[in-house]
Amino acid sequence: MAAKDNVQALLFDVFGTVVDWRTSLIEDLGRFGAEKGLKADWATFADDWRGLYQPAMDEVRNGRRPWTILDVLHRESLDKLIAKYGFTGLGEADRDHMNRVWHRLKPWPESVAGLTRLKTRYIIGPLSNGNIGLLTRMAKFGGLPWDVILGAEAARAYKPQPQAYLGSAALINLKPEQVMLVAAHNSDLAAAAETGLRTAFVARPAEYGPHQKRDFKADRDWDVVTDSFVNLAKAMGC
Repeated sequence: MAAKDNVQALLFDVFGTVVDWRTSLIEDLGRFGAEKGLKADWATFADDWRGLYQPAMDEVRNGRRPWTILDVLHRESLDKLIAKYGFTGLGEADRDHMNRVWHRLKPWPESVAGLTRLKTRYIIGPLSNGNIGLLTRMAKFGGLPWDVILGAEAARAYKPQPQAYLGSAALINLKPEQVMLVAAHNSDLAAAAETGLRTAFVARPAEYGPHQKRDFKADRDWDVVTDSFVNLAKAMGC
């Protein structure tokens, strides 16, 4: 079966696959820190913040806390880091601005061009652990041409829980095999494949900067393996 056979929608992992979260955080928070007189290694700060991402979601996945959107989890992690780094004098507006850095992430250079091409033939949208408000504002900021925005709260599940994939497919009235997940993370694709989704790996070897330890290449024979959204569009007949 060819990669594009029967596929009607391409849904995308966002953090790291569509947008360059690390560089965006470093640059945005660096500017904010300079304005506020905050001294920090912002690359380390960005890595520390991202490091709290999975543990925070695990509390929800494991049922130790009720459903909580990512904006709230990010803010709780930020407050911990502000204390850890000894930042003082930051009011609620400052903390809110810092937390909304996740709404201001810049796309990888070819993301918008590739998405625009894919949109001519397929339904496109995020399948992300981000919440709808976050993903909507990110799309406005970065010019991401989504047809639909499916935040994690739509399926009430965080990847790699099966419902995150199955619920998103159901919301656009499609069977799992009619949906392709596009991701730069082999583990995400493996979880999606187990639920019946088609899979496309797009390599993002600079996602974690010098700290990248995995996902330099495809670990399995996914339906599509490529290095850009533009080449993904070519592979999908766009």
